[in-house]
Amino acid sequence: MNLETIVFENKSLRIIDQTQLPVNLEYIELPALEDVISAIKKLKVRGAPAIGVTAAWGLYIHALNLHSTNSLNSENMNIAARELISSRPTAVNLKWAVDRMLAAVKEYFNDSGKLLEKLKQEAAKIHAGDKETCSQIGGHGSTIVPAEAEILTHCNAGSLATGGMGTALSVIYKSAEQKKKVHVYADETRPLGQGARITYWELEKNNIPVTLICDSMAAALMQQKKINLIIVGADRITGNGDTANKIGTYSLAVLADYHKIPFYVAAPVSTIDFSLDCGSKIPIEHRDAGEILDFWNMPKEADFNVFNPAFDVTPHDLITGIITEKGIITKPINTNLNNLIN
Repeated sequence: MNLETIVFENKSLRIIDQTQLPVNLEYIELPALEDVISAIKKLKVRGAPAIGVTAAWGLYIHALNLHSTNSLNSENMNIAARELISSRPTAVNLKWAVDRMLAAVKEYFNDSGKLLEKLKQEAAKIHAGDKETCSQIGGHGSTIVPAEAEILTHCNAGSLATGGMGTALSVIYKSAEQKKKVHVYADETRPLGQGARITYWELEKNNIPVTLICDSMAAALMQQKKINLIIVGADRITGNGDTANKIGTYSLAVLADYHKIPFYVAAPVSTIDFSLDCGSKIPIEHRDAGEILDFWNMPKEADFNVFNPAFDVTPHDLITGIITEKGIITKPINTNLNNLIN
């Protein structure tokens, strides 16, 4: 299945509305900055790389709109950048893409024509670069997949989470291309069910054998020796290798450590945030209580106390390796991370 999560053509930005999956495959247009920000906040687009690509195109769309009202200037673009970056605080690719877009045009605010062209070129480079990065991650990651593999994954780190074929799922796709016998267990990923709604759907569409499980079933599968590899994505990796990913990832890493199962993180280098030296400094997004209560038809007026962080942090010493486009970072993660990147 050749699925384009993000499409830009004829000055129009369209994305797959992931809140409609798996019932409807629907593209929506994002004609203005507020539409891009809303789509990011409401998880119509999700996955750190996909958010970054969408933000890049969104900033270009916003520049076009500003130009049409004779208000394209550095002040308005910087305001837009801050609004974009604050829309989801944990995924570092968002800030990385926005900063890269602004850096590309900092010398062109006195020439709107060149500025717009540079923004368009940079967004296209970010998008194309993510496609190539995903393919490289898949190639490197496939080397750790045995000829017959029972793989557990959490949330969604496939083509719907990126501008290409995915991060964690790219490893699975590349392994399948190599005729390896791969079967995937997809965690439901509560409370929003990205594994149930998106990963299962995506893998099935790509003819990858997949079984859906509730999050709480993973330990039993490991105990029964039905899992021999775990691969997840990441939204931010700190300088020592601590990794933020969808809530529930940390518990899988602890279980994998106990059961002696390799636990890998697949992510582009742009996900690594060297400005933070450890995971405790990663800002964790907390989401609305309704994401939990609505599933059970609980009335909000009942005033339930709800704890709903979108992410948790897995310490680097629980990670077997980090699969990037530059290669696989192995233990000691905190030392080899810097060696590979530098």
